[in-house]
Amino acid sequence: MKTVEIIGYRRANLGKTDAQRIREEGSVPCVLYGGDNQVHFYAPMSLFNDLVYTNEAHFVHLNIEGDECQAILQEVQFHPVSEIILHADFLRISEDRRIKMSIPVRLVGQAPGVAKGGTLVRKRATLKVSGFPKDMPDHIDVDCSTLDFHKAAKVGDMKLGDLVFLDPKQASIAVVEIPRAAKLAAEEAAAKTETAAAAPAEGAAAAPAAGADAKKAAEAPKKDAGKK
Repeated sequence: MKTVEIIGYRRANLGKTDAQRIREEGSVPCVLYGGDNQVHFYAPMSLFNDLVYTNEAHFVHLNIEGDECQAILQEVQFHPVSEIILHADFLRISEDRRIKMSIPVRLVGQAPGVAKGGTLVRKRATLKVSGFPKDMPDHIDVDCSTLDFHKAAKVGDMKLGDLVFLDPKQASIAVVEIPRAAKLAAEEAAAKTETAAAAPAEGAAAAPAAGADAKKAAEAPKKDAGKK
């Protein structure tokens, strides 16, 4: 997995007012967890571009005024309107301890259901996994080459080295869905088939009735002749 370097500076003051000032100056208030003490610091927002706006997972090399460590981005908060980064939490890691990460998903392979007119729908953008840092991938490939209509790739189908997948096993990662227009067309075709299959049976039932009417018509003159 690739590593992004974040250079930070310790915060002399804590609180909302100081945090707002840091944001106005183009930096992000941050906290580092996982050591003997929490470390409050701030870092230039520009350094987060390769860490946050990406479809791959990364480790972080933190350098806070000369104190260096390996970490992962545990949580990031965005402004609901401007999407400016408001706050970031980091977790210190070590090679001999398991960690939990959300790894981005990449869908690979041509799904047969898509070739027939279906749509491949992504249900999960990331998968939660547990493992040692050395086993963490940049992304997770999910094979969709066997997915037909209404078939899904599920978490329980995934196997990747020594990683443990933490999402529910029955949770869908991707599924091939039939577009509404195609579904309606299929239903109409099925209805026409049923109608065509029922038509001969109705014709057969009508035939004896027609024969009975003809017999009555033939017998009518004979009765009239007998009366005379």
